[in-house]
Amino acid sequence: MTTADIEAEGTGRTFALPVPAGAFGTAARIVLGTVLIVVPVFLFSTLITFLLGAASGLNPAAGIAGDAATPETIARINAEFGLDKPVWQQYVDWMSSMLSGDLGVSWFSKIPVSELIGERLAVSASIAGVALVIGLVLGVGLGVLAAVYKGSLLDRAITAYTSVASTLPPFVISIGLILVFSVGLHWLPSAGYVPPDENFGRWLSLIIMPAIALSMDVVADIARQLRTGLVAELDQNYVTGAVVRGIGPSRILFVHALRNGSGPALSILGMKIPTLIGGAVVMETMFSMPGFGRLAADSALRGDVPIVQGTLVVAIVFVLFCNIVVNIAQSVLQPATKRRD
Repeated sequence: MTTADIEAEGTGRTFALPVPAGAFGTAARIVLGTVLIVVPVFLFSTLITFLLGAASGLNPAAGIAGDAATPETIARINAEFGLDKPVWQQYVDWMSSMLSGDLGVSWFSKIPVSELIGERLAVSASIAGVALVIGLVLGVGLGVLAAVYKGSLLDRAITAYTSVASTLPPFVISIGLILVFSVGLHWLPSAGYVPPDENFGRWLSLIIMPAIALSMDVVADIARQLRTGLVAELDQNYVTGAVVRGIGPSRILFVHALRNGSGPALSILGMKIPTLIGGAVVMETMFSMPGFGRLAADSALRGDVPIVQGTLVVAIVFVLFCNIVVNIAQSVLQPATKRRD
């Protein structure tokens, strides 16, 4: 970030108006710093994921061969899945396979875990992705309106909404949406899933209610934090200097103040990403969707450890990747300079 000097006419004072520059270099430094943090977190998280599966004591032999399995059959099944090796050797083999993209195979169906996850991931990604878009668009819009019209009836209405929406669990909102739009008005279906490439209209009608229910908390928190950041930023001296200089209010707001005041909202967004993933699991249950979360839950109930471990690894990678993106965006947008005399 560099600055453009603006002299406030008649005051003899100079203000530094932040303008974007050097974003690539900043992003590169942030990527490097974030990777140095993310790699140990990833290794530790995956180690815990593996140890949870190993400590569960679950064994595929009972499920495959039944309770009447002979010791020879149990030994053969354990050897087939590498469970006859020491735990440390199992971890090394699992980690090396995982890093090469091989998440193993299901104990019971013998289908590759990555294939099973790929079939279900699109459902969860649709819910969380649409919820994120709704959260960003409405959150930014409401936050900007509340800041621009600070103290007005509109500001108070938005503040009241954010206070209420942030306290309502998504499943409560989803029940209300189902009662109104499915049971009452018969406008939207309440269950099922269709891929967007098969029937986009049907896909959207199935996704919109769970996405809205999941997004309301995101909308509320982003709007609240963005309003706080913008109100503080619009009181900065460089804004005063820009106004005196004759720069239009829209340019001041959207080019400079919004850029510099979005830090708190981005921080909240980074914390909301894991919530979106967990919330998508709840929405899949509420709306009977065959998603990523239901795959993990059903596999845990069956004792299919490789699938549970694979879903946890994919969730960990997704959360870490999204946090890297948020950290880069926040650092690039962070104002580098303050007012100088």
